[in-house]
Amino acid sequence: MIRDNLKRLLAPRHLAFIGGRSMARALQRCAEGGFAGQMWLVNPQHQSIDGVPCVASVAELPCGPDSVFIATNRELTLQCVGELAAKGAGGAICYASGFAETGAQGQQLQRQLLEAAGHMALLGPNCYGLLDYLQCAALWPVAHGGRKVEQGVAVLTQSGNFAYNLSMSDRSLPVAYMASVGNQAQVGVAELMDVLLDDPRVTAIGLHLEGLKNVPGFARAAHKALEKGIPIVALKTGVSQIGAELALSHTSSLSGSDALYDSLFRRLGVIRVSGPVSFIETLKAAACGRLPTGDRLVALACSGGDAGLIADYAERNRLHLPKLNAGQVEQLAGVLPAYANLVNPLDFTTAIWGDEAALRQMLDAALTSEADAAMLVLDYPAEFTGERKECDLILELFCAALLRHGKRGFVTSALPELLPAHARERLHAQGIAALQGVEDGLAAWGRIVAWQQDRQRLLALGESALVPLCPRALEGEAELLDEWQSKQALRAFGLPVPAGLTSTPEKAAQDADGVGYPLVLKAISAHLPHKTEAGAVALNLKDPQAVAAAAASMRERIAAYAPHVPFDKVLLEPMAEAPLAELIVGIKRENDFALALVIGAGGVLVELLKDSASLLLPTTDGAIRQALLGLRSAALLQGFRGRPEADLDAVVQAIRAVADYACENAGRLLELDVNPLMVGAHGTTAVDALIRLGQAQGDEHA
Repeated sequence: MIRDNLKRLLAPRHLAFIGGRSMARALQRCAEGGFAGQMWLVNPQHQSIDGVPCVASVAELPCGPDSVFIATNRELTLQCVGELAAKGAGGAICYASGFAETGAQGQQLQRQLLEAAGHMALLGPNCYGLLDYLQCAALWPVAHGGRKVEQGVAVLTQSGNFAYNLSMSDRSLPVAYMASVGNQAQVGVAELMDVLLDDPRVTAIGLHLEGLKNVPGFARAAHKALEKGIPIVALKTGVSQIGAELALSHTSSLSGSDALYDSLFRRLGVIRVSGPVSFIETLKAAACGRLPTGDRLVALACSGGDAGLIADYAERNRLHLPKLNAGQVEQLAGVLPAYANLVNPLDFTTAIWGDEAALRQMLDAALTSEADAAMLVLDYPAEFTGERKECDLILELFCAALLRHGKRGFVTSALPELLPAHARERLHAQGIAALQGVEDGLAAWGRIVAWQQDRQRLLALGESALVPLCPRALEGEAELLDEWQSKQALRAFGLPVPAGLTSTPEKAAQDADGVGYPLVLKAISAHLPHKTEAGAVALNLKDPQAVAAAAASMRERIAAYAPHVPFDKVLLEPMAEAPLAELIVGIKRENDFALALVIGAGGVLVELLKDSASLLLPTTDGAIRQALLGLRSAALLQGFRGRPEADLDAVVQAIRAVADYACENAGRLLELDVNPLMVGAHGTTAVDALIRLGQAQGDEHA
């Protein structure tokens, strides 16, 4: 029922505004903008405000409005929400602050607000509201800069000021919806995405995020977008690493919170950008819905300098510029001056500037190409020059040529401000992206091309369809398993471990014959998670005397390093053969976000190399293999300098065992390290492991 009411909120037949003069102005802006449905202003103290008649109370409204903006204090907001729910309203936007963002008392009020809303959709509180440029419904407390569109992007942001500034920007971004989500008490980013993706007029979704409140819901919606072919562009702020308290494993140092957002976005095909300009331009590249079909580009400019910029930026963004064929060269030679350089990107010179027939002939020759798309660099001079008509001419000729040749395309300017609003609007009306700045424009186009190329691969990989685990915070004492316990726990899930045995320091020499030589002697203690530093490991022992001597020496080193730790249990294992590579495989828990599998270059240099990849759980074997081969050190697994190739199937299955253990124990697993995982040509062995568990708090699936 909430989802149905959210649809009413997003496609309203009628609106209500509750408040004073600012709400009267908001209603008037909707009328001036073209909203065609009924609208009411609710205010018990006035019969009219600024010429807008007032309804005395929610109860006196003729029906439950589809969309309501409540601009009162928090106490009155609570009352109004309850009355609207009883009236059968579709959804309400709560502008007031002072709820969960202020502490315990505010959190209690927010719970009461949710109870009062019942099945009515609730956006906020503490939010600027919703701009709906499809229906011209601006549930918004102040002026805004957008205008009615037939289709466009939906922008969801946690910052009202970001939304306000975006609506005022001089970039001609076609916005269908803009929502400031505030506290996301009930309806948040995930819920809005899910409903917006059902509207065929929404061509892309832009997200301005500090963080996600509902990771499983976001993942479901993002997978839905991937299936539908709707790009999602994310500007994520707050990239500093949140350190894990009491972290004992190397894994925590390899994968900070922002790295896990990267993992989530990669898994779901979300395009991550670094700033507001790249955010807007990338959304513009997708806004018309006519997405590029490949990475081959034929590029046109009337300047050699612009052509040089295109070549550089195309290569940087993995866009290919196929050579002109002999037929194209011959046709272009017939229309362009002898000094024109007949290559792609093409500098068609200013010799034919303003010559309609020659420009049409040049465009037809250039666009008879194997390229998937065409681009034109066009810089308008100042209006006072009177020279804009020549720019308008080539703009129209380029648009017509794209249509004739059935090609996607875009226009950009060398400098952002030199593609004026009338040109941008003309292009967007014909489904052609108007991008501002050749560097930003090619980067934006390249991002959409890469997304298109990656989309089917991601869907085939299957990982995007899996809902990520979202672990809750655990309370109480944690339990650290020693190496033997950790290995046995993982062995039960299929992780290969050495065939060792446990003993005591006194009996170690006697029991060593049962293992065979050479062997490794290790102290077993949950209080020595990093044994190398404590001197609790002895390698390559070849006879009983060496074992006895190592045990005696180990007792002294541990007593000096950690005098409180008893030395009463040891592990004897066969000495592993020299590996092709050493890996670390671990689990990182980020409470209320994700349980992540971390794969990286391992051994004693793990934190120095910091060569790792993170996959959210659950994952697939294909994703594990891809992460392995994406490491900088992957060459060591692939026959580096004539060495044997690693048994990649065995490596994947060993890592899969760790992932399976983590999924099965997600309710209480705090951290896990397998380091090193020794990778050979004919097998893989985990020679050390660490597991830390908390007290289970129930089902981790959201």
